[in-house]
Amino acid sequence: MHILNCADSGVLVEVADLGEVLALQAALADDPPPGVVDVVPAARTVLLRMRPGAGNVDTVAAAVRGLRLRPGQRADAGEAEIPVAYDGADLADVAGLTGMSEREVVAAHTGAAWTVAFCGFAPGFGYMVSDDPRLHVPRRKEARTRVPAGAVGLAGEFSGVYPRRSPGGWQLIGRTDTAIWDLERDPPGLLRPGVRVRFVEA
Repeated sequence: MHILNCADSGVLVEVADLGEVLALQAALADDPPPGVVDVVPAARTVLLRMRPGAGNVDTVAAAVRGLRLRPGQRADAGEAEIPVAYDGADLADVAGLTGMSEREVVAAHTGAAWTVAFCGFAPGFGYMVSDDPRLHVPRRKEARTRVPAGAVGLAGEFSGVYPRRSPGGWQLIGRTDTAIWDLERDPPGLLRPGVRVRFVEA
């Protein structure tokens, strides 16, 4: 674990891997350092943002160093169920890459317990991980210029749902009508770090 000051009101924690990010996020949720108003996880880092004047970066850094991380521990930010029509353009390719049939890919995706590890790329885009390595597939060799909102995809160890139309290179296995990003909702993002997700076949 490597801890850096981030300007005058933040602490950036660099860790070894995504598993450590998840464990650190969970530990911080259970025992947040004083003055921290936001915890922003990424693939290999966790940013702790402090309210200006409300805390001391050295105190926060010391509190982070004192945390006991438990492997496999994950933050609990609630649950979401997302119905999916599994008719994605890359479903057959994913089946070929994994050595499973298309129906087995669907069964694996709906049977896995997914957790949002972090968000990025676009507002509301959650990078979800599970404990099932069978669905680890590479990104497409060529990205699409337009992926529709609600498209459900796989890339590397992650699954994700495109919150709005955008370019993208993930392997598309299905689609959902669930609103992933809605400015009329509080909070607007359905998929936030720590949310547990269950995909169900529509």
